[in-house]
Amino acid sequence: MKVLITGMSGTGKSTALRLLRLRGHRTVDTDTDAWSQWVTLPDGSADWIWREQAITDLLSNHNEGNLFVGGCKTNQGRFYPLFDHIVLLSAPAEVLLARIAARTNNPYGKRPEERDAVLRHLTTVEPLLRATATVEIDATVPIERVVQQLEELAEH
Repeated sequence: MKVLITGMSGTGKSTALRLLRLRGHRTVDTDTDAWSQWVTLPDGSADWIWREQAITDLLSNHNEGNLFVGGCKTNQGRFYPLFDHIVLLSAPAEVLLARIAARTNNPYGKRPEERDAVLRHLTTVEPLLRATATVEIDATVPIERVVQQLEELAEH
C-alpha cells in the first residue's frame, strides 16, 4: 500500500512518520530538498512544491511492503492516482498552534505571520484536503493511536 499522510502544520505528520519508520515501515517526509523545491509563481510569490519526477519515481517504483509519504503541497493532487489512500490528519486551531509553539524539530510557525498563515490555511486549504481524502483521522488522539489507525488502513 502507498499512503499519503497530509494535513496542516502541527497535525503530527512528521511524528507519525517517525513512529511508522521505527515500526519497520518505509516512510518519506517530503519536507526536504530531496523531495520538494521552491518555485516562483506567476504572481511573484514562492511555493514549496513536490519535485514531480522524484515523487513519480518513488511511487511508481514502490512494490514491496507499505510506503507512508507525508506532506502537504499545492501539487500533491497530481499524484493522488498513484496512492492507495489519502489520509487527512486534522485537529482544531488551538491544538495546532500549541503543538507548533512547543515543537523543537521544525521552526515553521514560530513567527506571527507564519501562525497567521497556519490559521488561514486551516480555513482555506484543509477543506480542499478533506474533500479529496479517502480517510480522515482525528489527530487530537494520542499519536500511538494515529499510527495504529494508519497501520490498520495499510493492511486493508
